[in-house]
Amino acid sequence: MKRLITITAIFLTAYSFAQNTSIVILNATAHIGNDSVIENAIIGIRDGKIIEVVDGSKAKIELGNYSQKIDAKGKHVYPAFIAPNSTLGLNEIDAVRATIDKQETGSILPNVRTQIAYNTDSKIIPTVRTNGVLIAQITPRGAMVSGTSSIMLLDGWNWEDATYKADDGIHINWPRIQSRNWNENDFTFGATEKNKEYNKQVDELKKLFADAKAYNSKENNEKNLRFEAMKGLFNGTQNIYLHANNVKEITEAVYFAKQFELNKVVIVGGRDAWMITDLLKTNNVSVVINRVHDLPDYAEDDVDLPFKLPYLLQKAGVLFCLNNEGDMEAMGTRNLPFMAGTAAAYGLTKEQALKAITSNTAKILGIDKTTGTLEAGKDANLFISDGDALDMKSNNVIYAFIKGKQIDLNNEQKELYEKYKKKYQIK
Repeated sequence: MKRLITITAIFLTAYSFAQNTSIVILNATAHIGNDSVIENAIIGIRDGKIIEVVDGSKAKIELGNYSQKIDAKGKHVYPAFIAPNSTLGLNEIDAVRATIDKQETGSILPNVRTQIAYNTDSKIIPTVRTNGVLIAQITPRGAMVSGTSSIMLLDGWNWEDATYKADDGIHINWPRIQSRNWNENDFTFGATEKNKEYNKQVDELKKLFADAKAYNSKENNEKNLRFEAMKGLFNGTQNIYLHANNVKEITEAVYFAKQFELNKVVIVGGRDAWMITDLLKTNNVSVVINRVHDLPDYAEDDVDLPFKLPYLLQKAGVLFCLNNEGDMEAMGTRNLPFMAGTAAAYGLTKEQALKAITSNTAKILGIDKTTGTLEAGKDANLFISDGDALDMKSNNVIYAFIKGKQIDLNNEQKELYEKYKKKYQIK
């Protein structure tokens, strides 16, 4: 028993030391995440928080107040990249069903929570951190009401440690008006088919929300788990994420949210959002844009429409961010910064593109008071790169911090690279 207490004491002392280490980053180019850049920046970190961000050419600080100094001359510092609408930690190997935990059976599942299913031991997560993605919104898939997402730090012993914001919102897959079947034989889409069940499915959603709103308007002796899970939608503490792409689908989803007086509305996908920006702005609706590295859905669309969609929304004044939903989405999350780089090549400035994976995402997810920018008082979620973090040729993350704790940037892919490099004597 005495030995157990001693080991526990040592562990707690080491943990406390790690949390209380004070760090100062010197001579860096700091990309704040709010359109501004500070050359020769000094960033101070203590107790997991950013305590100062100053221009080293204009202000002086007492370096003796910090126990660790990092000279980042010629390097770049960024706020942690944030991946919304992600299945990290829920999906490991697409071809092995036992490693997939992103979807439950049923069609109305608001009480399904990704937080407790999140696997911190996923081997994909370290490969994502390597490119500066340090926070993710872990989101369920499937069903019409697929469940409740949570925002997780991409470091932690278990899901309790990793939780950054629990149960941030509920995800609705808005019924499709029409669909096209994929032919596996010739790899083509078939003819477009109208969804004959569309009105019935929308009515089902309306009934669910009418019942949930009535339930949550008063005290109830008998608890309904589905309706309890939806309480935050009506009291304004949760977002409603409406997954929709078609103009009519987006429009009807927005009016649906308005009908039930839901104030925190986010469209996920938003392929046609650029056509109805006035509607989105008027109703204060933000958009989590589909994967930028994609082809347009319609033959009449511009071939580069997915690349320039962020610019079109930026130009119209619609709040948006980027995500990576699609094939191999968990492992492909590491490409999130390069999608922002593509958006910068098609109309956005570099700092606007950076906001699409940092501060904009934080605002949409409701975590902007604690992360998303390099500002005093916020959590020290940041990283240092040798080069431009939005450029896949020069990005090289050498330090990363989550709540001020330096995290390991090694991963299985790096280990295999070094293993076979040594075996075949590659210089």
